Amino acid sequence: MKGADLAAWAALLVAVPFALVLVTSFVKFAVVLAIVRRALGGSAIPPAAVTAALALLFALFVSAPVGEKVWAAAAPALQRGDALSLGNAALKAAEPVREFLGKHTPARERQSFLELQRQLRPAAERAAVGEQDLVVLVPAFVTAELKAAFQIGFLLFLPFLVIELVCATVLLSLNMTTLQPETVSLPFKLLLFVLADGWHLIFRGLALGYT
Repeated sequence: MKGADLAAWAALLVAVPFALVLVTSFVKFAVVLAIVRRALGGSAIPPAAVTAALALLFALFVSAPVGEKVWAAAAPALQRGDALSLGNAALKAAEPVREFLGKHTPARERQSFLELQRQLRPAAERAAVGEQDLVVLVPAFVTAELKAAFQIGFLLFLPFLVIELVCATVLLSLNMTTLQPETVSLPFKLLLFVLADGWHLIFRGLALGYT
């Protein structure tokens, strides 16, 4: 294998983890789960490694149809293994990704980042940038995912905040100032989460957002 082919494979291997994070639902799942972890009991329940693994798992679950299209488009070119074939594979694989990003990115974000990308370029190059270019779609998609994640996280945080406020008020009225409200509220938070079947509702609701 030539040096150029090795460099192409190295670039591909470096790009794959970034693609898994930026062009899938990983960002939304990771942020929502981090907010739920904070609402439940700080940074310990569940562990950050668990929520990161769950976010990756469900990002792959949601992106499975797109991943199958990417593999079907890129596999023939990847089998040859040379740099030119890898470039062709990347171009073919980009089309299903572009379709997914365009479908799940609001027009407001696409237009905003299109205008920004054009402003960053010389006047002669601005017309060549389109709304469906990955350089526009990827940041627009990530921004939209972060916005949606914070909105969902806010709604999920409120019930747990109410429980903690009630516990803090009761402890204060009983003059039990040495007992932390988080310690008392945690069992009630867990009970509420279990009774509401919280994990199922969160994962199902987030996944249905990509249908």
